[in-house]
Amino acid sequence: MSDDCIFCSIIAGDIPGRIVAETDDAVAFLDANPMSRGHTLVIPKAHRERVADLSRAESRAVFDLVHELTPRIEAAVDADAHTVGINDGPDAGQEVPHAHVHIIPRFEGDGGGPIHVAAGERPDVSDEELDEIAAAVAE
Repeated sequence: MSDDCIFCSIIAGDIPGRIVAETDDAVAFLDANPMSRGHTLVIPKAHRERVADLSRAESRAVFDLVHELTPRIEAAVDADAHTVGINDGPDAGQEVPHAHVHIIPRFEGDGGGPIHVAAGERPDVSDEELDEIAAAVAE
């Protein structure tokens, strides 16, 4: 736990949170500033800033809860679909330095875009560069 982390304070019960699910290693609660009705955050109980900081067990616990909750959230708010996303690091838009997954219910005609617009303009990447990147990641 981190003393200055709002998510850790929710887990500790020091500040209120609308908790919708909890396991030994992860917790889910409604976002206090939702992008849509039912917008939920799923977090590890241990304070971890980035996805790469999660242990395999913590990652599994978080994503198992995401898997379990997405259909339940859709049903609860009568959503047509959902977007699942992670802002991993300040340069990606992460505002709270505690790893978290957003489950954002989506509705026909909601005006939202696909996750492909999250990074702004698409780069012009050649086939050669794609091959180099693939090889670097695969190493």
